[in-house]
Amino acid sequence: MSLLDIAFLEEKYTTVKENTIHGKWVKLEDIKPLYNTLDVSITKELLGLSEQGREIYKLKLGTGAKRILIWSQMHGNESTGTKAVFDFLNFIKKNIDNEIIKTIYANCTIEIIPMLNPDGALAYTRVNANHVDLNRDAVALKACESKLLRNELDKFNPQFCFNLHDQRTIFGVKNTKNPATISFLAPSEEETREVTEGRKKTMNVIISMNELLQKIIPNHIGRYTDEFYPTATGDNFQKLGHNTILIEAGHYPNDYDREEVRKFNFYALLQGIYHIAINTDFKIFKPYFNIPNNVKSFFDVIHRYKNKKDKGFLYVDNIIDNQLISKLEEKEIEDLNAQFGHIEIVFED
Repeated sequence: MSLLDIAFLEEKYTTVKENTIHGKWVKLEDIKPLYNTLDVSITKELLGLSEQGREIYKLKLGTGAKRILIWSQMHGNESTGTKAVFDFLNFIKKNIDNEIIKTIYANCTIEIIPMLNPDGALAYTRVNANHVDLNRDAVALKACESKLLRNELDKFNPQFCFNLHDQRTIFGVKNTKNPATISFLAPSEEETREVTEGRKKTMNVIISMNELLQKIIPNHIGRYTDEFYPTATGDNFQKLGHNTILIEAGHYPNDYDREEVRKFNFYALLQGIYHIAINTDFKIFKPYFNIPNNVKSFFDVIHRYKNKKDKGFLYVDNIIDNQLISKLEEKEIEDLNAQFGHIEIVFED
């Protein structure tokens, strides 16, 4: 597979990282000014309004036949993908004459919804203002945000979709002591989890992204279980024939603000889009199953004791006085011997 040059990416990233947005709490007011700084080749359109009347924008770029739809922050408190999207948009602006961008523009037409759930983003919640999980609303379409996404899907008719999420710090890579920094999923289309032709194409793109990341953060990439969720967005879009790639941004050592992880997310996104742009054959899929599974193997902090029960703690995020505050809370678990801590403290009894 054709992989992007890592040295080139590392060199360019310092110039394209969008430093006006950072940390985990990213709101509509943080990204709205950035819509006025896009490259002239990128168009902006008001797609609609959220339940509380906040703007949901759609960006469009490229002129090619391959249609790609990307959305982020359908869960309001999962912002790493949004940061990666704006890094990608900066990469376009500052490298518009680069062969990578020329190839993408010539072969793809891309629509991006950088923040699908602005109400949830402001409240720093997974759900929308009416407490609807948009990622479980693909069938009922109770939320106006879900309807906007589905309407755009039907109108644009993309061959590929990128569904950008964050995963919790509890996930590790099976058979390693590493956190799952980036995880992927090619969603199932029904309960048997059959590897359909559409899923093969989704897996093929994921293989490309995984190969790139393994060269940068080896053994930090996981694969989500492909259990079928009848109401989930990715599962239903895949079922409808829109090959949907789920990217989950996770934890990297000492990176609770996910500023390093956004870089890896950006690399994966760019590699995935470039792979789609340059390929006509998406048949190779079996290496997808070589990506280790995600496992729940981590606590944020573990207190280890020699002669009494260990204690495990996880950070809980809350908005207090207009600030995001992360506080450790102890979680009851019978045996922590098989668990790892992102930080482990050993106490003498």
